[in-house]
Amino acid sequence: MENEVVSKNFIEQIIEKDLAEGHCDAVCTRFPPEPNGYLHIGHAKSILLNYGLAQKYNGKFNMRFDDTNPTKEKSEFVESIKADIQWLGADWEDRLFFASDYFGQMYEAAVKLIKKGKAYVCDLTAEQIREYRGTLTEPGKNSPYRDRSVEENLELFENMKNGVYQDGEKVLRAKIDMASPNINMRDPIIYRVAHMHHHRTGDAWCIYPMYDFAHPIEDAIEGVTHSICTLEFEDHRPLYDWVVRELEYEQPPKQIEFAKLYLTNVVTGKRYIKKMVEDGIVDGWDDPRLVSIAALKRRGYTPESIKMFVELCGVSKAQSSVDYAMLEYCIREDLKLKKPRVMAALDPVKLIIDNYPEGQIEYLDVDNNLENEDLGKRKVPFCRELYIDREDFMEEPPKKYFRLFPGNEVRLMGAYFVKCVSYEKDADGKITEIHCTYDPETKCGTGFTGRKVKGTIHWVAAPTALKAEVRLYENIIDEEQGVYNKEDGSLNLNPNSLEIRQCFVEPSLADAKAYDSFQFVRQGYFCVDAKDSRPDALVFNRIVSLKSSFRLPK
Repeated sequence: MENEVVSKNFIEQIIEKDLAEGHCDAVCTRFPPEPNGYLHIGHAKSILLNYGLAQKYNGKFNMRFDDTNPTKEKSEFVESIKADIQWLGADWEDRLFFASDYFGQMYEAAVKLIKKGKAYVCDLTAEQIREYRGTLTEPGKNSPYRDRSVEENLELFENMKNGVYQDGEKVLRAKIDMASPNINMRDPIIYRVAHMHHHRTGDAWCIYPMYDFAHPIEDAIEGVTHSICTLEFEDHRPLYDWVVRELEYEQPPKQIEFAKLYLTNVVTGKRYIKKMVEDGIVDGWDDPRLVSIAALKRRGYTPESIKMFVELCGVSKAQSSVDYAMLEYCIREDLKLKKPRVMAALDPVKLIIDNYPEGQIEYLDVDNNLENEDLGKRKVPFCRELYIDREDFMEEPPKKYFRLFPGNEVRLMGAYFVKCVSYEKDADGKITEIHCTYDPETKCGTGFTGRKVKGTIHWVAAPTALKAEVRLYENIIDEEQGVYNKEDGSLNLNPNSLEIRQCFVEPSLADAKAYDSFQFVRQGYFCVDAKDSRPDALVFNRIVSLKSSFRLPK
């Protein structure tokens, strides 16, 4: 409809007003992670939001690493972040930047503030600075070093740069207002002495800018028009605006805050994930039980499913939590028409068709996806000895159990009707073999209408079956207890978050490669593990089960 009204989120409304009023001629956004860990699902919202806005308004999207804290940063994290963003489909083209690219300009910016009388070198210790800062209800008090002359401050700051002082001996502070109701404006530290090796600049610098000082400078240098960040930076916006104003940038960027994406009962804190990695609870930052982007990719989530999830969450100023089930809904929706449906026995037990010719193998035509005819059919081998899932047979079934039990007849999916005639057990009472007979007149696709059965079960031909490992995941957090232990702050871990099974899958999966995904009939969606799977030893991660109680609100 031509007159259809498209609802715009509050950020889009701000951008369109800024374009209309000439605040900017073109839009430029950025994503500025600190390379001190792997990105998680919350970062995906920021990446897709910033990139999506640049796309919508025919603007530019910059990728920038805020590498101003060498103690926590690694090249490994830089490479993982780049890979995650590319996988999500956000294209920074030739605009890959690092805060460390601007260390020289940041130093000159600090010198400019000193010359304007807007910054000073302070000798107070970190503890004394905290004491002088005041509280939310009481104003701070001036540092005794606040009124040093411009000349003295310039000399001291240069000495800081030249390595004359030890770590923590002196800092450079902005001179703003120690009585400000916003504690961030009470003469914040903008440079510190830190004799640390930097992953890009080596030992060239022994002073490093603080994030609140560096970030607005980076945005201004790159021509970012809208610096979109999460709500915890809302109280820092006056300082952001003060920096760009005092440094007299011609087209100052505008900071806009939005609510973070919170998922219920998940761990995103880098400190906790680092400890789980170090303690061997997970096998890395990309363990499929985590919600890092690398973990979601390894588990089998797709960029399209994450984009759908982010869009459903929306953009607002209100903090809220989203149920993990909504993320699972999105991956089911994305995969259900795209992926072939194959058969696998995850808890296999042998089924023998006593009246089927020994040594004979016939190849049956089976649909790859009944909901998407374009995926075509495949040939599946069928023979006398099969594997079925143990749960598809019961000695003494309850009412309304329509699968296999003594005397009952079911259809083998895509094949024939079979009737259970007997079964065998081992010394422990465990079923080891199920014996059936088949009716050759009931072959699927022949139009047989003689009688009907209520149950259909899947199967895998034993002689041609491929051995595989499947990993069934639950939440790594014990959902009944919540994420954190109230007494010591540790994580409430679920001891049953990973179940490993040895199983059999049909031979059509012989050429499956890392990240290939399939629906295992009646079991869920599975993805070839990118870390541990090999052609001679397939490993599948369960992405998600087939059913959920989650429904989108109307």
